[in-house]
Amino acid sequence: MTDHPDKPGAPWHLWVVGLVSLLWNATGATSYTMTKLGMLEGIDMPADQIAYYTSFPAWATAFWALGVWGSLFGSLALLVRSRHAVTLFAISIVGLVGTTFFQWVVSDLPPVLATTEHKLFAAAIWVITIGLFIYARRMREAGVLR
Repeated sequence: MTDHPDKPGAPWHLWVVGLVSLLWNATGATSYTMTKLGMLEGIDMPADQIAYYTSFPAWATAFWALGVWGSLFGSLALLVRSRHAVTLFAISIVGLVGTTFFQWVVSDLPPVLATTEHKLFAAAIWVITIGLFIYARRMREAGVLR
């Protein structure tokens, strides 16, 4: 595939960020899909945690879906050098805001999810999601994304 003459080629880090983020976001998509298909019992998850995830109200599930699928498709958009990666990562941030609000403000987290490890993991999700949005925006501004 040849680049447009007035567009810069893709830097090496685009492929690294795109592939690593695709793998990261695929784990979120797998988790979401397994939850929606009722497949959590087969992965040795505690019953209270399964009950928690499967009891999300529709609005919280919708935000979760926006976060998961926005990120996954954002990673794919990065790999095909689409400017829509920025919008998709922005959508994933909206989903993350809604999901975080539900989990930490509205619902009662089961003890297994109220641990320091879970809080650190939740913080990592925020850092990575915002980082991907900023990265995609910079790549768009540099003319790498079309």
